[in-house]
Amino acid sequence: MGLPHIFLKTLFIASSLLATAVGAQPVKLGAATYLLAPKAGDAAPPAAPGRSGAMLQRAAPTNQWYSALLFNPKPEVLFVQPLTVQVTPAGLELALPSKEVVPTERRDVEIHYPHRDPIVLSPVDFEPGPATLAQASDWAVDIAMGRGADQMTATVAHGSPYAQLRISRGDMRLRLPAAAERMAVADGRVLALRVKGKSYALFGPTGVRWEAVSPTEWIGHLPAGSGYLAVAALPDDQPETISLLARHAYAFVRDTRVDWRFDAAASQVLTTFSASTQVMEGPDNGPLLGLYPHQWFDNASVAGKLGPAFDTVRGQIRLLAASQFTTTTRYTGFVPYWPGVKTGPRVDELADQLKIDLRKRRELIPDKENKDNWRTSAYWQGKGLTRATQLASVAEQQGDLAGRDQLLALVRDRIEFWFSGQGSRSYFHYDKGLGTVVTYPDEFFAVEQMNDHHFHYGYWIRAAAEIALRDPAWAAKDRWGGMVDLLVADIATAERGRADFPFLRNFDPYEGHSWASGIGLGASGNNQESSSEAVNAWAALILWAEVTGNRSLRDLGVYLYATEIEAISHYWFNLHGLVFPPEYKHVETSMLFGGKYAHNTWWTDEPRQIHGINLLPIASFSTYLGSDPGFIKRNLASLKADSETYQQRGKFPPNPPPADIWQDIFAKYLALADPQAALAQWDRHGSVELGDSRSHALHWMLSLNEMGTPDFSVRADTPLYSVFKRADGRKTYLAYNAGRAAVEVRFSDGKTLSVAPGSLARD
Repeated sequence: MGLPHIFLKTLFIASSLLATAVGAQPVKLGAATYLLAPKAGDAAPPAAPGRSGAMLQRAAPTNQWYSALLFNPKPEVLFVQPLTVQVTPAGLELALPSKEVVPTERRDVEIHYPHRDPIVLSPVDFEPGPATLAQASDWAVDIAMGRGADQMTATVAHGSPYAQLRISRGDMRLRLPAAAERMAVADGRVLALRVKGKSYALFGPTGVRWEAVSPTEWIGHLPAGSGYLAVAALPDDQPETISLLARHAYAFVRDTRVDWRFDAAASQVLTTFSASTQVMEGPDNGPLLGLYPHQWFDNASVAGKLGPAFDTVRGQIRLLAASQFTTTTRYTGFVPYWPGVKTGPRVDELADQLKIDLRKRRELIPDKENKDNWRTSAYWQGKGLTRATQLASVAEQQGDLAGRDQLLALVRDRIEFWFSGQGSRSYFHYDKGLGTVVTYPDEFFAVEQMNDHHFHYGYWIRAAAEIALRDPAWAAKDRWGGMVDLLVADIATAERGRADFPFLRNFDPYEGHSWASGIGLGASGNNQESSSEAVNAWAALILWAEVTGNRSLRDLGVYLYATEIEAISHYWFNLHGLVFPPEYKHVETSMLFGGKYAHNTWWTDEPRQIHGINLLPIASFSTYLGSDPGFIKRNLASLKADSETYQQRGKFPPNPPPADIWQDIFAKYLALADPQAALAQWDRHGSVELGDSRSHALHWMLSLNEMGTPDFSVRADTPLYSVFKRADGRKTYLAYNAGRAAVEVRFSDGKTLSVAPGSLARD
């Protein structure tokens, strides 16, 4: 999430008044209705004036690392990695961030890599104009800074050490933050400098003449017809490193593309990253790509091929001289729900709790419309829908079909109320100018700043899929399925260049994770807090795709799910020890930014919520959290220590949360490593997070106590599967078949399961 901005407020008010004047035009989509304008009093999404060229014909790419360019006339810093860049009236600032350890009032530290002491590049013969986004491919952008015929364009890309510049006429000026030392380089095209402990190099065209105007200013006199140069930050100042960057500096990036393929037989995702270039002069040596830890770690295809490395907020970014590379990511699978627990300890307690929860079923979802209830927004409604459908699955598997049907009827009624457009305050609006679906009432700036769409809609898509598992006709496009597809398109359109929705709105294909802030405000860049809610969204896509028979959406969902989990393992949980420095004492981070990570939340510094925000909602897709049982125990031990520090500080809000807040989340999390310990600490009368129920939490723990913890050594040739293993070695195999014909599921250890249509099989 970002912070409100005066400029944006002006745009919101203007667009809202225009929308009110036009009227809230309804559009039918099957049985559903959405509006083409907000209702009176509701603000429209922001305009995106910072677009030019081809981007004017495309839906605005919100929620990306570069989205600040679209919305702010004075764009924030872009954390390109390893570079930072910022466009100012003086020109393009470029810097190589380094680590800063920042103490906090929480008695811990944050790790920052801020934009400091930049070098500045600008044309000599004209002033650069306001910055606009002129082009965007999968991990590179063109930033235009022009006025009429006078144009300056900079191309920057994730992982690349270069900013590649073009100017329409004249020479290029370089301003430095301090006096620099020039390094000796035989190639006359290259200007290499050391300044304030950092090394940079500029690579001009043949015939360039470098003039030192002052200790802090240089002019690159460019030959006529050769208005280009590349500027790079250097990972070190060794001559061989400068030579490496010089060989690839003239391959200017024109396009970047990520392609994925789900190999269902091997239960893995193959992702190919490709960059195409334009050679400005000399031989075609191809581009120099920078790989993040989640791309180079344990990747045999690049072993022995990696060059120098940059220290970054994401760990080491290592250089690869290639136009393409591939990663292989394990897909661990999940099933929509777990079987019933019919015998064993505390089954009677589960039956009793289920009766209580069913009696209170109307409390599971907040009120439809209530001006005094802030939980009427789509986020809280979605959490309630998931809460009810998860409870319905427990009731179903425990044999209470009447209870299941009551819960599903409640969920259908609520979804249909919102989808129908009947509500006076609760409705969906499609905005053509931005290319997005938004919901009202606005909360968490989901409209005002385009925040968190994947978090919000993930819950709705998952709930719709749960209905469709039992009632496929409900999900038909001419009934309610078309509206679900519209929400899917908002967060996960796979086609590039469309006018109605952007390519993968929330997902950053190169960093491998999602971004939550829509407009990218803030000096630390874009951010994402609840990585687990992002995974929830991609699991929802998989389930919706399976139940509707959409193979391409299923493969997309698997790619997003597996890739996000891999990024979480590195950048949120540091499972491989490649990212967090020794000064950072927490075992995980709760908030990831372009330029920092922090152990906090947007609304509280209470430790249980800080730790829990990257766990919830815990449902059957959450088995990935159990990939490292040792980490679970370290994380919970860290939570205990953090809670003690919080108590010692003695600074509490006026209405402090319960001491056991979200106890269901932590009990379920512990159960992935030690089910008996989780059951021992469970208090059926204790606090429960608003996306969960006591019955579902107890069923989760009893299931793991019976089946064992997740076994990731076994794979299957279907997307909906799970395997568990007890301490005595006995395994439980689960597979779900959402299709209309029986399937034979083969597991990698030789086990097979015959699964009837629309059913869960267990052995």
